[in-house]
Amino acid sequence: MFTGIVEETGTVVAIDSTDEGRRLRVEGSFADELEAGQSIAVNGCCLTVEDHDADSFELFLSAETIDRTYFGEINRGDRVNLERALAATDRFDGHIVQGHVDATATVTAIESVGDDWTFEFSIPDGLEQYVVEKGSVAVDGISLTVAAHESTGDTADATFTTAIIPTTYDLTTLAEKDVGDPVHIEADVLAKYTERLLAHDDPTSESDESIEHSPIPP
Repeated sequence: MFTGIVEETGTVVAIDSTDEGRRLRVEGSFADELEAGQSIAVNGCCLTVEDHDADSFELFLSAETIDRTYFGEINRGDRVNLERALAATDRFDGHIVQGHVDATATVTAIESVGDDWTFEFSIPDGLEQYVVEKGSVAVDGISLTVAAHESTGDTADATFTTAIIPTTYDLTTLAEKDVGDPVHIEADVLAKYTERLLAHDDPTSESDESIEHSPIPP
């Protein structure tokens, strides 16, 4: 489990594509502290460390992971948000993030507001009911609060807005994002469980179908 509080950004230093998927080599300051088999969130996607040395670590991307994320388009030199799994003794900041990416969204607007920034993102199909004002959402592994939610009745046009403080902007990959760029979205798991419980109590509800997202395997 993760919290959406990005520890640092790493750099993709090598990519090896195979018939089974892709392997990424990521450079990060805590690479020497990792162990094979550990989980790490990379742009919000829970992946398993396969190998590491003092400066970098290797990850495998399965075909399922590539299909659900934009990792198929990632390039050498790209920066990625990194967060190690939450330890039992850690403080719990942010919100519950599983590292199971629901879908890929798009940056639809960026605006500088004084020292802060406002980012607008599209809402992927099937996720709009989980996006609520003042609720939490993970964007590329960053725990963000929904400032506003816009819907015209057509789910294809639904968007949400978040306010980004300078610390978040500077310490994550948001500083490198442009309008049209993809981002990983993970909706609040508590909202999904709530919907499931309510659907169980109401046998006429069809909401079960909207939350049957297959988590990405490590």
